[in-house]
Amino acid sequence: MIRFESVQKRYPGGTVAVEDFSCTIPSHTATVLVGSSGSGKTTLLRMINRMVDPSAGRVLIDDQDVATTDKVALRRSIGYVMQASGLLPHRTVQDNVATVPMLTGTPKREARAAALDLLETVGLDRGLATRYPSQLSGGQQQRVGVARALASDPNILLMDEPFGAVDPIVRGELQTELLRLQSELGKTIVFVTHDIDEAFLIGDQVVILRPGGEVAQAGTAEEILAAPADDFVERFIGADRGRRALRLEERDGTRIVVDGTGRAAGVLQAAEGDPAVPDGPAKDRA
Repeated sequence: MIRFESVQKRYPGGTVAVEDFSCTIPSHTATVLVGSSGSGKTTLLRMINRMVDPSAGRVLIDDQDVATTDKVALRRSIGYVMQASGLLPHRTVQDNVATVPMLTGTPKREARAAALDLLETVGLDRGLATRYPSQLSGGQQQRVGVARALASDPNILLMDEPFGAVDPIVRGELQTELLRLQSELGKTIVFVTHDIDEAFLIGDQVVILRPGGEVAQAGTAEEILAAPADDFVERFIGADRGRRALRLEERDGTRIVVDGTGRAAGVLQAAEGDPAVPDGPAKDRA
């Protein structure tokens, strides 16, 4: 479990990144910090592995203050995935993945063998192991970044807008892959994004931040959608524009999900084995 206790971050010159933030992140769940630029979400993420130290307050992992932990040892025990993958360009894919285990004492042969298994775990072919990062697509690089973060089998996985630099199709594939991995591995994930749809998809807990790291609302996607805390949250999730008010319409024999602006948001399909959607006016079925 990760716990933030009244943390603050002030930089020289008076800039305030985080004013006063408290939050508990349960073990084996995914918590998403979501907010616009200046909300302090990346600063908060980096407090967990001490890439940033708070000016006040504490960050605890399983009741131990991270400030009392050696920075290098802490960072090697926590998986970290960033937007640009951060792969070492002069090392092969296999050696990129094996880097942290070798630094922590795993024999090279063992670490490199495990790296091959991890490539398969994140949906990559072992044949990519001998390539260099520049020879991979953006989506492949991000998968390698996830494999590298998992290589030391960490309990905690930090993800700082990891899918923000890829196109929408690849982004969707990576999101689906992350959900699959989490269902299998059950890590404690802290995920940063500015995309509320991504937050709702990935997060067991979603924390919406105002500027300065102020919590506007925290809860499940269902809780936030059902009862936005205030006008700020309504605007942030798009409820004020009718974006979240969905209804069904029949178009050319297909049931289309339409938002409050009249834009198509998806196609309604019954799951295999489910009864057909009942007939009747679309407004009654929404």
